[in-house]
Amino acid sequence: MSSVAARRAIAIKLIKAGKISSQSDLVKELKRAGFPVTQATASRDLEEIGAIRGRDSKGLSRYLISESDDQSIARSMPLPAELIISVQASGNLAVVRTPPGGAQFLASSLDHSGIASIIGTIAGDDTVLVVSRKASGGSELAKELLSYAGKRGRK
Repeated sequence: MSSVAARRAIAIKLIKAGKISSQSDLVKELKRAGFPVTQATASRDLEEIGAIRGRDSKGLSRYLISESDDQSIARSMPLPAELIISVQASGNLAVVRTPPGGAQFLASSLDHSGIASIIGTIAGDDTVLVVSRKASGGSELAKELLSYAGKRGRK
């Protein structure tokens, strides 16, 4: 295993253990593991391994990695029932409400989900705008997102 691959494997292990809440945390932990890196290298590693900022089960900000490489939305959206409070549709748009601080995490999960009907997302603090490829696909997309969250109808 190359040193880059070994370093990234350790970074994944540290993130999954819940020890990394910032790039500087990753730099410190990798140095302890024998991989001195700069913050720029840590940033590139985080992007390469697919780490995203989110909240852990205690509500603390952490870097997170999906447990699976499965491209399905159910696998790529950690804790969807807790992230999706409500969804409303209009035309080709779905507006998703999340708990405060959850929108960025959900938007990133949707962007990386591989769902062909999604062109992209825009996230604020507690709201995600999801754009459908179909001119009238917002309603269909809203229903799909609600079903993944285990909710019926619109709140």
